Amino acid sequence: METKQINLKDLQKKLPYKWRVQSFSKNKASAACVAYIDSRDVQDLLDEVVWPENWQDKYYQVKDTMLCSIGIKIGGEWIWKTDGGTETDIEWEKWELSDSFKRAAVKWWIGRFLYAMKVQYVDASEVKTQSNYPYVIDKQWQRIYDLTTYINNLK
Repeated sequence: METKQINLKDLQKKLPYKWRVQSFSKNKASAACVAYIDSRDVQDLLDEVVWPENWQDKYYQVKDTMLCSIGIKIGGEWIWKTDGGTETDIEWEKWELSDSFKRAAVKWWIGRFLYAMKVQYVDASEVKTQSNYPYVIDKQWQRIYDLTTYINNLK
């Protein structure tokens, strides 16, 4: 049986990232956008660096928080790191699972590069109120459907 040399520093590799709206302003027509990574890319990186048989995840609920633990087998022993996800209004169960998984992955250094990235601000269709949901627009007042491409082209 082949022995894999695991270098956990390889988990710091920069992954492809996308942009999403974090919040709309209540004071002016703008949106704060943050970079994020896809959970499948995190899984692929874990497979690449430690191999599929040397990592696992498990989920459980504590009060109203979904927790994920990611275990990596190091020196024949499982080491676990855990974090919790947050609920959202859209597909909340799927979001909580994905969010808790990615937060636990950060404890293994995966995706930490995102925290050094600046928030990007883009125009919005209107100021956020309790009764509306604005959307992001470009300088010609056209709705932006691909936020990642738009922000990446601003740089």
